[in-house]
Formats: sequence, C-alpha cells, structure tokens
Amino acid sequence: MQITKLAIAAIAVLSVAACDKNNGLDDGPMDGVNGANAGMTGNSDNISASNLDPSSIAYFKETIGDRVLFAVDQVQLAPEGAATLDKQAGWLIANPNVSILIEGHADEQGTREYNLALGARRASSVSNYLASKGVPDSRLKTITYGKERPLEVCSTEVCYSKNRRAVTVVAGGLGS
Repeated sequence: MQITKLAIAAIAVLSVAACDKNNGLDDGPMDGVNGANAGMTGNSDNISASNLDPSSIAYFKETIGDRVLFAVDQVQLAPEGAATLDKQAGWLIANPNVSILIEGHADEQGTREYNLALGARRASSVSNYLASKGVPDSRLKTITYGKERPLEVCSTEVCYSKNRRAVTVVAGGLGS
C-alpha cells in the first residue's frame, strides 16, 4: 500500500514537472555548489506541487528543514537543531528508500585543517543523532567541507553563524 502511494505521488510530481519548461529548477547562486542541491532554492516564487508532497525532496528541504546551526567551536546540538533533526528522522523513516549525505561546515575562523576536522565532527554529530532516532547507519554518509563552502562571505558574526552548520542532502531514492 505504501509503495502504491509513493508511486502515485512520484507520477504526479513527474507529470507536473514535465509541464514546466525548466522543471522548476533555478540556477541560483547555491545551485551547482554540489549536484545534490541542484534545483532546491527554497525560493517562494518557485513553489511547485512537489513542495506539497510530503515524500518529496522539496518538501524535506522547505518544510522539514535541511540544516542545523552550531555555536562557535561546538559540535553539540542546540535544542532548535535537535528539533529539526527529529523531523528529519521522522521523514527518513517514512521514506525508507532514501539515503542522505550530511555535510559538515565551519566558519572562516581558524586553519583549514582545524575547520575540516570540526566540520567532520559536526557531520558525525548529526549522523549519530539521526541513528539514535532509528535511521539506519547504512543510509547515512558524511562529508566535511570545513570552511571551503561558505553561505556568507564576510568577517562578521552574522556571516560566521550561518556558516557553522551541517546540511542534510537527500542523496538517493527519490527523483526530486
């Protein structure tokens, strides 16, 4: 029954996407940072039916939330981050054919080596939390980018705070 619902939802999403000449993809500044994020801009001007489908990647990114933020030099989850990861775990359990890549990031302060290690620990912290909520380890992969892929580039706390993050990227199982 669950497979039938997912198949119907996937057909509906693909039908809507086929009618849109650019399939809802927006070549915004963060698209192309990595292929897994392509087309996922979160731009409210580009709302499609897939954003409303609870099993879609667009729904995951825009409704569930795909990132958690960290304090300076920290890998412990804040309550807001844990709440986001609780929703992610629920979505992942409801979509058992999906695997994810957890990207660990750091701000520009500190050395490249230190930030790569910090990003790895942040990604691991998220992975461990999701596993503790019942998401199988076999569906969780991690990567660190350290300070190499900032969202914001400036030397202020406003920018730094956005760059201290872990991002959950849906890596497989669903079309988009």
